[in-house]
Amino acid sequence: LVRMTPERGDEGMALNDSRKCLSCGTWMYRLKDGLTWDLFKALALGQCMSAMICGTAVTSQYLATDLHMDTPMLQSFISYSLLCLTYTAALIFRRGDGNILQILKTKWWKYFLLGLTDVEANYAVVKAYQYTTLTSIQLLDCFVIPALMVLSWFILKTRYRPTHYVAVCVCLAGVGAMVGADLLSGRNQGNTADILLGDALVLVSATLYAISNVCQEYTVKNLSRGEFLGMLGLFGTLISGVQLGHFFPRYERNCPSALLLAGFGLCMYGMYSCMPVVVKMTSATAANLSLLTADLFSLFFGLFLFQYSFSGLYIVSLVTILVGFVTFNAVPTLTLPPPSVVRCHQQKTHARTRGRTQNSPTHWNHERF
Repeated sequence: LVRMTPERGDEGMALNDSRKCLSCGTWMYRLKDGLTWDLFKALALGQCMSAMICGTAVTSQYLATDLHMDTPMLQSFISYSLLCLTYTAALIFRRGDGNILQILKTKWWKYFLLGLTDVEANYAVVKAYQYTTLTSIQLLDCFVIPALMVLSWFILKTRYRPTHYVAVCVCLAGVGAMVGADLLSGRNQGNTADILLGDALVLVSATLYAISNVCQEYTVKNLSRGEFLGMLGLFGTLISGVQLGHFFPRYERNCPSALLLAGFGLCMYGMYSCMPVVVKMTSATAANLSLLTADLFSLFFGLFLFQYSFSGLYIVSLVTILVGFVTFNAVPTLTLPPPSVVRCHQQKTHARTRGRTQNSPTHWNHERF
């Protein structure tokens, strides 16, 4: 991702370039310049995150089908607690302005809202499985992509090229191929108790995820990854703990359930730890495009664990999503300079114009005469 923001006195050049880009809508850019080693590292990390999400799906399905445990809030509490034990503890021992006390004094309410948004997003999507079909969840969960692009446009001032919109459509076409393969194979679509409620929960979850991911992109690119994960772990643990104690006070305790819950927590911990790295290397939108392959990983594991039937459309879907992800990241986006930089550039331009006017030969000759 190339951020066209001014650096080291090049405010005027960056501002003029950004205005030129927005006016003409095209850039002179070679595609091979975007196919960097960092892009392929982001692609690999994205697929690692998809595999971890697959791990959470498999463990959740075992908990629901074999042990008959409906534990969405307990699962969230475990994952946030692991973040709290590591990243929040690191903030406690940090010195200076990055110390947890200094952060809480100035930004506690912001991170509280962020933690609340993330906790409820996780809860809503898990709860949706009780009311609607798997196909609806797979399709409607893609709403996070356009929601992220809209929020990034207004909040992060990100501007996209036509290539980016085409790449997103390619990724969504890959999801469509995956859903078509599910329907053709006759895979179990889950509950249909209240489809409208389930679909609404998926859309709410996608919107909340988009808000959380935009906040994550801003934090990791302007502050630090450790601060984001530490504060998310702290407030996520508190919020999910309160909801866990109020709504779900008792669970059956046995060894299989403990192992599955531990596996779920470790997978979520790994996904949360890798997500800021991918977001900083690319963007929140690109990171979520890479996560579209998570359902495919679940399907591949399901071939062996749950006797799913295989379809060639799964391979087509995987390749299509990966092509769309590479295309999206191979072409840089534009990040507009902040208003303060625009004002500073205007003031400098005005001062230089006045200086040239006062020092021009006509003005000098007039004073001499």
